[in-house]
Amino acid sequence: MSTLVFDTRAVFQREMSLVLRDPFSVIFSLVQPLVFLGLFGPLLAGSVDPAALNGESPLQWFLPGVIVMICLFGTSTTGANLLFEIMTGSYERVLASPLHRSALLIGKALKELAPLVVQAALVVLVSIPFGFKLYPVHVLAGLLLLGVFGVGMGAFSNALAIASRKREWMFWAVQQSLLFPLLILSGMMLPLEAGPRWIQVLGRFNPLTYIVDAERALFAGTFNDPAIGWAVLVAILTCGAGLWVGVKQVARSTA
Repeated sequence: MSTLVFDTRAVFQREMSLVLRDPFSVIFSLVQPLVFLGLFGPLLAGSVDPAALNGESPLQWFLPGVIVMICLFGTSTTGANLLFEIMTGSYERVLASPLHRSALLIGKALKELAPLVVQAALVVLVSIPFGFKLYPVHVLAGLLLLGVFGVGMGAFSNALAIASRKREWMFWAVQQSLLFPLLILSGMMLPLEAGPRWIQVLGRFNPLTYIVDAERALFAGTFNDPAIGWAVLVAILTCGAGLWVGVKQVARSTA
């Protein structure tokens, strides 16, 4: 266990060094969420039930969805970096090292936490002058919840990259085919209550729906919403399942 922890830390430090060498990629990934906030946010005034806002800015409802979107887009595409390492032969050299193979996956998945927190914090700070009311403790809890969920999503993405290493197009086909249905059916951008009944039913089977609902409750300054408990369960299950699948894929991979 001590070897696994040490190796995981080494992989995490390596992955973070790559991020720190290229901070522009983290900054550039903020462009899309800010565009959504600036252009799509003002349209929500007539789409969201005023009773759900309690007289507050529509950003109080919309911003949590944008934060979840940052998590979803960032973690679901992390496997592309692993695909690049496989194509250049870097991944094969790492496999030949004495590192614990499970640490390769766990360290890469944990790396998703730091950029997620930085990006979310910047978006929240930008939104405050436009009417967003900040509840620091609740926002931190929401980011922690997203971090656990993001580790699982990153692990699934890396597992998909290993599985499709000989057919790169398959990674993007599967990723895109899953990404947008998850996004739309979570009520991230628009309330599901405004859609037809079948959309609402499908949304209940979408694990991301529970994450979005919990983030909205937390960003509104409450810990009493039942959605938070369901979201914690979903985040833990996603994290556990992602790491399990990812570790299995790394253990079986040869290059």
